[in-house]
Amino acid sequence: MPETETLTGARELIDDLVGDRAAEWDRAGLIPDDVLRTLATRGLLCAGVPDTFGGLGTSSAANGEFTAYVGSRCSSLRSVMTSQGMAAWTIQRLGSPRQHAEYLPQLAGGKLAAVAFSEAEAGSDLSAMTTTIEPDGDTVTVRGQKVWTTAAHYADMIVVVGRYGSGAAAVVVPASAPGVTVSRVPQPSGCRAAGHADVRLDDVRLPASAVLGGGQPLMLLVTTALAYGRISVAWGCVGILRACLDAAREHARTRKQFGKPLAGHQLVGRHLANLLTAEQIATRVCEHASRCWDEGSPEMVVATVLAKQVGALQAAQGAAAAVQVLGSAAAHEGHVVERAYRDAKLMELIEGSTEICQLILADHAVSMPGL
Repeated sequence: MPETETLTGARELIDDLVGDRAAEWDRAGLIPDDVLRTLATRGLLCAGVPDTFGGLGTSSAANGEFTAYVGSRCSSLRSVMTSQGMAAWTIQRLGSPRQHAEYLPQLAGGKLAAVAFSEAEAGSDLSAMTTTIEPDGDTVTVRGQKVWTTAAHYADMIVVVGRYGSGAAAVVVPASAPGVTVSRVPQPSGCRAAGHADVRLDDVRLPASAVLGGGQPLMLLVTTALAYGRISVAWGCVGILRACLDAAREHARTRKQFGKPLAGHQLVGRHLANLLTAEQIATRVCEHASRCWDEGSPEMVVATVLAKQVGALQAAQGAAAAVQVLGSAAAHEGHVVERAYRDAKLMELIEGSTEICQLILADHAVSMPGL
């Protein structure tokens, strides 16, 4: 079946599963297990996994548009999708053929995964990472504590990044393994149902075959894994903007003030114009980044950082504009625009903060040849 038909059916499934429940999930801080398992079993949480491993094998462009659609309905669900896709991507890029055959069918067939990077003293500063993966014959021992690990509350397996000898590695850790403790982050401000959790690893002993890409430079390993997260978040920001534009447009059409619809007031119209502009800008940079992925372009890395930077910035500004249009209507907890406002701010922090993305883009600007 062509990927367009597959993902058209997937949108209908998202409509059925999410319906009007996103606000309820946000307030409860929890997505029902049956929703996640249904999507995971159909391979929709990591649609890019090749069909040789039971996945859908979709292009970055098609998966991106689907990610935006999910993000327009529920950013928490989109966050879980990003984590699942990032875990699969990390295994694809760092794993051996045997590891591909072992783990990818599980991720495309119903198992849930998270990726653990951040630590209390090592957020953007990766050099401060203290988690260790110590080899010992045919086993390894994992020690450390990760924070703010998206989807860890739901995960069957957690891809943990840590120091490995003089370099770094990732290791696939079963969430049920002895020594693993997963603790929910209480009341996060955004994407409240995304299953954010801290992960403690106390002398977790695993087979050495669970190690991915052992001995690589830490920065290279993390950048490899983050690439997928960044483009997924960027497309998720497109979804946030589309949800805000729909809500603001409908409100401005139907709400009357001073004898005419809000849309007829020029200053309100300015907000709508800015929202449309933000959605179009974010969409175009994401489309460009996905083309680079699908074509294997050398511009892929910079295009991905640019998409994440632009997408997050536009989503935060666009959500604020939508709040301004809706006024008190958007002040109710759980309203689509109220959720978008909180969720969009989080997008400026995760998978490389706005400032980190700016530093990467500034370095690229300096190294570019003259025009």
